[in-house]
Amino acid sequence: MAYQGLGCNQPVDLPKHPSGNGIVPTIQNVVSTVNLDCKVDLKAVALHARNAEYNPRRFAAVIMRIREPKTTALIFASGKMVCTGAKTEEESKLAARKYARVVQKLGYPAKFKDFKIQNIVGSCDVKFPIRLELLECSAHSAFISYNAEIFPGLMYRMKQPKIVLLVFQSGKIVLTGAKLRDEIYTAFQNIYPVLAEFRIPRYEGEQ
Repeated sequence: MAYQGLGCNQPVDLPKHPSGNGIVPTIQNVVSTVNLDCKVDLKAVALHARNAEYNPRRFAAVIMRIREPKTTALIFASGKMVCTGAKTEEESKLAARKYARVVQKLGYPAKFKDFKIQNIVGSCDVKFPIRLELLECSAHSAFISYNAEIFPGLMYRMKQPKIVLLVFQSGKIVLTGAKLRDEIYTAFQNIYPVLAEFRIPRYEGEQ
């Protein structure tokens, strides 16, 4: 069976993640943090670095971007940095190293300490519509927050793995809160039979 839904060059072991009729969530965003271990003059960094902006009235960090890997970094005066936008853990680490190198080239004794993946976000489409109002009232209600008047998605807080899923009536799913890629796949594997139970028939007589 071919790999489906992958937004990166890391194949997924489909026999290990069999549910969802071969559907595998696409990793959309990997968020990481790192400690540069030095104080940073944000105004000076913004003035001398390319693709950097700093507006202290709006946000207390320099926003810096690179094209490869296509990511954005938030660099704080304390030396803490957040890197977002990568599609894989490896891309996130590579991008964070590139941002640290930019800060080093500006004359700061920047290091690369305590790199950590903080959040992995995935998404997929189960290819069928879902009765969210019935799912809300089901045996899963203790894990669910849903108010269609405020937000069209149903929030499902899975305990194991500890993942938050946004489920839309269209069948689109967003999974967030993972520290490891496999947690995304396992959470989808767990939720798929639940969603299938509450699918909306597309036409009269559909099973």
